[in-house]
Amino acid sequence: MADRVRVAVLISGRGSNMLALAEHRRRDPDRAYDIALVASNVPEARGLVLARRLGLPTWAVSHKGLEREAFDRLLDAELKRRDVELIALAGYMRLLSSEFVTAWAGRILNVHPSLLPLYKGLDTHQRAILAGDAFSGCSVHVVTPDLDDGPVVAQAKVRIRPRETAETLAARVLEEEHRLYPEALEDYCRALREAGG
Repeated sequence: MADRVRVAVLISGRGSNMLALAEHRRRDPDRAYDIALVASNVPEARGLVLARRLGLPTWAVSHKGLEREAFDRLLDAELKRRDVELIALAGYMRLLSSEFVTAWAGRILNVHPSLLPLYKGLDTHQRAILAGDAFSGCSVHVVTPDLDDGPVVAQAKVRIRPRETAETLAARVLEEEHRLYPEALEDYCRALREAGG
């Protein structure tokens, strides 16, 4: 695709979903997006090492000692400097300021380990097990100022097995995230271009 969407992937840890997005990008010659930047609020995040090995541009600034809005302004400036058009949160463990989310409205996606609107926030796997749910899963959604509350664009279900633990469920849901997120990002980018964005 001649006019690919320039995506920034935001991470805070090992970067496994970032890797899934990058691998999809490399496999598909007609892909709808390029990764223009991998950014982190944790300079020692393992995912940054992985991104550099893949030849992806990186940026990292510790959020410690910075007000949320001040950090997000630094991030916003770097995204604009790189001509980023869309943000993919991939294990980014810091809440974005309302100011930032509003400025990027409709241009931030996140993958969340539950079948939203169920289990927003943390400890999603344990909460699903304790509730006696038959399924858990993951959701890709548009980020809004309210936590895990934006429109869902894709979901994948994972059956909760007998004697399931939060750890075993988390591992199986993560596998689905790695499959679902690249497909959802691809579709979202194609729709963005078709809409003239």
